[in-house]
Amino acid sequence: MKKIKYQIAFLVVAIGAITLTPSCKKVLDYESDSSSSEATVFESTTYTNSALIGVYNRLCGDNGYGSRISTLFGVTADDFKTSGSYASSDRRGLSMYGASSDNTDLINPFAQLYSGIERANLCIKFIPASTIYQSGSASDQALMKRYYGEALALRAQFYFELIRNWGDVPQRFVPAAYADNLFPANADRDQTYDQILADLKQAEDLVPWRSAVADYGSFRFTKGAIKGLRARIALARGGYSLRSKSHLMERNPDYLKYYQMALDECKDIMDNPTQHSLNPVYENVFKTLHGTRMDDAHELMFEVAAFGSNASTDSKLGYYNGIRFNAASTYGSGGGGMNAIPTYFYEFDPIKDCRRDVTIGVFEITANSKKLINTLNNFTDAKFRKSWTAFNGSSSSQNFAINWPLLRFADVLLMYAEAANEVNNGPTPEAIEALQRVQKRAYAGYENSIPATPTDKAGFFNAIVKERLLEFGGEAMRKYDLIRWNLIDSKFTETRTKLRQLINGEGAYANVPLYVYAKESNYNLTPSVAEVASLDLYGGAPATVLFAPGLGSSTAPTGYTLKNWRKALTEDNAVTGISTGFATYFEANKKELFPYPKTALNENPNMVQNYGY
Repeated sequence: MKKIKYQIAFLVVAIGAITLTPSCKKVLDYESDSSSSEATVFESTTYTNSALIGVYNRLCGDNGYGSRISTLFGVTADDFKTSGSYASSDRRGLSMYGASSDNTDLINPFAQLYSGIERANLCIKFIPASTIYQSGSASDQALMKRYYGEALALRAQFYFELIRNWGDVPQRFVPAAYADNLFPANADRDQTYDQILADLKQAEDLVPWRSAVADYGSFRFTKGAIKGLRARIALARGGYSLRSKSHLMERNPDYLKYYQMALDECKDIMDNPTQHSLNPVYENVFKTLHGTRMDDAHELMFEVAAFGSNASTDSKLGYYNGIRFNAASTYGSGGGGMNAIPTYFYEFDPIKDCRRDVTIGVFEITANSKKLINTLNNFTDAKFRKSWTAFNGSSSSQNFAINWPLLRFADVLLMYAEAANEVNNGPTPEAIEALQRVQKRAYAGYENSIPATPTDKAGFFNAIVKERLLEFGGEAMRKYDLIRWNLIDSKFTETRTKLRQLINGEGAYANVPLYVYAKESNYNLTPSVAEVASLDLYGGAPATVLFAPGLGSSTAPTGYTLKNWRKALTEDNAVTGISTGFATYFEANKKELFPYPKTALNENPNMVQNYGY
């Protein structure tokens, strides 16, 4: 096998060299030679599967969706930001839109995404060229075609992640050993998008629906997941992005073609409800990611599996981010790496929308293993919780085997509603129904009280914008939605205005208290709405206390602890501060994309740095 060493950004990987934990039940178990030639690997369905698992491997770990891509790249938006103080060379630089090209959290994910592409390219080249693919038994041919489709889908996901973070990234659709140029220049993203959209169209015809490969669960690509990914990429292709030539946020005149593509793909998924539907309990979607399967509706269409208790294949979800657990508690240390934007809490209906208490970590777990409300500027994300896993204080591991939700059916419904509204110049009855299905699940028990649905195009679009904020908080989607809608600058301005109103107790925040008075209370591990409702606050339940002026005194009543609420926020720490302000270093038409890592530029002299860096 011809071997070429291609450093940093474009890595050549010997397919059989990756060994995964054989006891993991989230991917297909297999045995593999430590190193094999193409002739050996791709003339066996077993070895081909091993090679494909090596491609899936590039989704995992600290430099994949186990940490950096999932918890750092998608913030800040008007839902969450990274905790801590600004530094250009680490995670806070990403969150505050002030990352430098030597940012330490950029280079390894960048390289891992390209190594995934290289592994996928090897599969894509050699699978269809194999004898077993072309003339094997009918069952073997079907299996090899499925593997080929999965490889195409994986490559598309890797390129999509690169494009939405860096824009016109270098592309190569053949293995490095067979490339004419080992150092490709930046490529027009539209051409890359069109290639991977075509690949996904081919892949969806090769890969069966979920029910035909039930042993894989949602940990490998099936037809529904591929269609959903194609819809997502089509909306990105038809949306706005920061253009390398004009240095402006623009979208192409033919954008409706891609909205129609998304519409068609989503409809196909919706027309097969036995394959994927909404989980009737919103919270159970996220509990399922923690190991106990509670998703018979298969809303989770594709998850990045986490396993192995190591930085390469597991995740730090729930350890880095999620609800904060004091190290002295019976649960041990966990959470706290992401903070909710304070105004986000008040975007939800205070009583009827169950998603708020699943999404936002209103409380933390103290050294006494009790729950205690946080201050308003110290809320965390909450869809990832150490207490939902099998790990506790007896384990020092930072890896809790929590999966990342790359695609779920609620997104399909909202993409369908958005695309139908755009294509038809207003919402169709089917689009309205799709939106309302998501809302009614959120308003469980109050289904007749969902927000009124606008019937004009602009109004319905705004309803979609709001609904996606509420539905996908903390899932690394909001930032990219705002970019493709060309709303990121205006939403940031709007959020700063809301933050100032909250600080001053004005407008919609006129009745928000300056202070809250709290006691520790039992952490019952009940459903989130009940858990939050049972917080011990002076004056009653949170639904009352957090929406009323209260005493307004900096002296807590006897037996209670003072918690700053509006008082926790200042112009400096919440809005414009250079250290902890809201997206302080964002500049429209410059910072919608990351800088290319300096190391990658040094390795590839044909790459050009993104504008503004």
